[in-house]
Amino acid sequence: MIKRHILKHLLKVAKYFPAVTILGPRQSGKTTLAKMAFPKLPYTSLENPDVRAFASEDPRSFLAKYPTGAILDEIQRVPNLLSYLQEILDNSKRNGRFVLTGSHQPEIHAEISQSLAGRTGILRLLPLSIAELTSFGIELDRDEYIYNGFMPAVYSKKTPPNLFYSNYYSTYVERDVRQLIQLNNQKSFELFIKLLAGRVGQIVNLNSMAGDIGISSVTLASWLSILEASYIIFRLPCYFNNFGKRLIKSPKIYFTDVGLAAYLLGINSAEQVSRDPLMGGLFENMVVAEALKQRYNLGKEAELYYFRDQKGFEVDLILNEGHNIIPIEIKAARTYNASLADNIRKFVSLSNSAKNSAVIYAGKENGKISNVDYVNFKSTRNLLNQ
Repeated sequence: MIKRHILKHLLKVAKYFPAVTILGPRQSGKTTLAKMAFPKLPYTSLENPDVRAFASEDPRSFLAKYPTGAILDEIQRVPNLLSYLQEILDNSKRNGRFVLTGSHQPEIHAEISQSLAGRTGILRLLPLSIAELTSFGIELDRDEYIYNGFMPAVYSKKTPPNLFYSNYYSTYVERDVRQLIQLNNQKSFELFIKLLAGRVGQIVNLNSMAGDIGISSVTLASWLSILEASYIIFRLPCYFNNFGKRLIKSPKIYFTDVGLAAYLLGINSAEQVSRDPLMGGLFENMVVAEALKQRYNLGKEAELYYFRDQKGFEVDLILNEGHNIIPIEIKAARTYNASLADNIRKFVSLSNSAKNSAVIYAGKENGKISNVDYVNFKSTRNLLNQ
């Protein structure tokens, strides 16, 4: 079993709150993590129709079955259960009593804000990280990581990536979208998500996409929010400070798991990755997602941004940590040279807060040129360990 790096933070949070809520995409390992961290707690899944019906129709009797606590999996399936859980947690003299997992952010957050505020610690578990795979003895090259993605089942069950993501898309992505909206045009939605995969690492123009798909930009914005709520995609906001420039304020779009993006682009093998015209965007997607995993695994807010002005000057990734910022360029090249950091040097000249800077690239050697660190992408975790 692959040990998750968020485990330490999870156990810490459980010492201070009567409940812990683990959020994240489906199949990212939330259930496995909860069972591993709390082996003595009974487990029940609200995906089970009989269990869900019992919890919905008689929540008090359902919770009475677990006087010492439990792992309640996929809590978003019965969100009103949290209102009844509130009284139990208020009367609890023991922390870490209930562990909740959920896949739909808005439903869970709305109920937590109303019912469990101050009573539960919240963690976000994303798919496996490169560091977690390395710790388990699995080390791949750039293109294999992109093609395989980082969902645990691809590694624990050795499921072929295309087979896994095909099933993942039809079983979870489409189903979750149908649960959240009235989806009348499946083909339009499928075209939309494939167009998003073709724009990883880019600012998405929904007005332009609306013309391509034949769906209003308002509807596409709603679909995008639902994909984000289900942890299929995430947005990277633009960093802006008083640099005396007009800045782009729209977020960039990335997939939570790069393997799903590769599948949606029709990539059928690791060998095909390097030949794909979007390989640079996929590599950037993988690295930004790695940075996000590291922040969440440490129990920190993302505080990740990109920078771009209206003249097109851009820095791929910025970590904002306190009064310091770290500008990072992401390059799929396997050989580093000083020119890869041109934008970083320009950015540093604009900001007094940039104390360190780095280029994350696909080569094997780590090095330093003119105060800029050149870091292999497998060391992203160490770079973000601030």
